[in-house]
Amino acid sequence: MGKIYADVTSALEGLTFDGMTVMSGGFGLCGIPENLIAGLKASGVKGLTVISNNAGVDGFGLGQLLETRQIAKMISSYVGENKEFERQYLAGELQLEFNPQGTLAERIRAGGAGIPAFFTATGVGTLVAEGKEVRTFDGRDYVMETGLVADLSIVKAWKADERGNLVFRKTARNFNPMMATAGKVTVVEVEEIVPVGALDPDHIHTPGIYVDRLIQTVSEKRIEQRTVRKKEPGSSSEAVAQGGNV
Repeated sequence: MGKIYADVTSALEGLTFDGMTVMSGGFGLCGIPENLIAGLKASGVKGLTVISNNAGVDGFGLGQLLETRQIAKMISSYVGENKEFERQYLAGELQLEFNPQGTLAERIRAGGAGIPAFFTATGVGTLVAEGKEVRTFDGRDYVMETGLVADLSIVKAWKADERGNLVFRKTARNFNPMMATAGKVTVVEVEEIVPVGALDPDHIHTPGIYVDRLIQTVSEKRIEQRTVRKKEPGSSSEAVAQGGNV
């Protein structure tokens, strides 16, 4: 069955509706499905609940959907790089379901595996556990967390074959593979599409059975935070240290 689509617009056609839940992969700005996010913005869909580790930065990634007020609720673990996110939340304009990072990852994995809920010690006795069931196992308290499933998962991978088998690169494996399993429909953007058989089966991170639609895109690959220090005496380089997500 053909999974390859010509562009973002056709790949999202018929999948979006107001009030839907969207999972968006990546970590910081690394491995985010930036072109599909832009496609959601262009579609005009609103009232979104977005499940993502973070909300990008101002004006890029999911930050674009915050600026256009298309997101009504975020289910996230980190919000520190987006001033508009902070402003909307503090002003009561945006709902936020805050999760410890490992808990968020496990909730997504559980949803993809058909596990409705699980117990974890993380967050017991804190605001994270308020209103949730707590049980004691072997003398230790655990809070119940529910699995997460989305109407649509948008994912970024490095390579795919024509059947949708995916290979991720380094930090882009954060959240993307598990989100691919937890969407009722999964749309993936990749840098390269190769013929079936070109990928080593041992190197495939996500089987194509989880992928419904596939597009080849070009990514901007911004650096989230660029840090340099002044040239040190005797150094041959003006910028001797640089960090960030690529």
